[in-house]
Amino acid sequence: MSTKATVIACVNQKGGTGKTTTCENLGAGLVMNGKKVLLVDFDPQASLSISLGYPKPEELPVTIADMMKKVVDEKEIRPGEGILHHEEGMDLMPSSIELSGMEVSLVNTISRETVLKEYLESVKRDYDFVLLDCSPSLGMLTINAMAAADTLLIPVQASYLPAKGLEQLLQIVNKVRRQINPKLKIEGILLTMVDARTNDAKEISELIRNAYGGKIKVYDTEIPRSVRASEISKEGTSIFKHDPGGKVADAYRELTREVVKNAEKRRKRNLEQLR
Repeated sequence: MSTKATVIACVNQKGGTGKTTTCENLGAGLVMNGKKVLLVDFDPQASLSISLGYPKPEELPVTIADMMKKVVDEKEIRPGEGILHHEEGMDLMPSSIELSGMEVSLVNTISRETVLKEYLESVKRDYDFVLLDCSPSLGMLTINAMAAADTLLIPVQASYLPAKGLEQLLQIVNKVRRQINPKLKIEGILLTMVDARTNDAKEISELIRNAYGGKIKVYDTEIPRSVRASEISKEGTSIFKHDPGGKVADAYRELTREVVKNAEKRRKRNLEQLR
């Protein structure tokens, strides 16, 4: 087992780009590859917690907001405290609407950008990967996620040109690098909800690859649009359980392979730098 998990934050300040679906299915895909995975729902809307079978997150005894409050108050966090276990093998630190209150109170906190990072330091030695599902904003919660992450995975919906939104996101990433987390890398841009039948999707895919492909990895894998994929949030399971033979499951298998390969390359590079 790795001594230090790779922490990947799924970020995009636009809603509806497939962040939660990607977190859930990438998490399940990594488990199928023999990895230990913790999913952290870091969105007050708690979509990831709901998707994984907890329809009333506000009734859960412990959520990420409680853990962050413990960090701020300098209270001890017990091993595994509040972590839920999903039937497909992923662990989950759930969220609830309380997290939005936490965002407000962080404003007056010392080292407010690194509260999540401090929490993750207490748990990540037990995992190979930690995936953060971020809220669709560029507020203090997303800054916390970027401060805690090794890499960012940016899902982008292929049905409109998101260049403006991406530019804004990349400016924040550069600011976080300069001021808080100099080692932050962009794992890649993932095109989601791609409808291969429309020219529109092909054009946008090409535009993004041309605009960013030189500077930022754009995944070879594209996640197709699918009705079956949108059904899984009602079932509390990943696409691998719901529709294992479908094109979306194939795409997430492919993405998982790319993510594992990238993490292994990074680990090798880090080891070489230590020598």
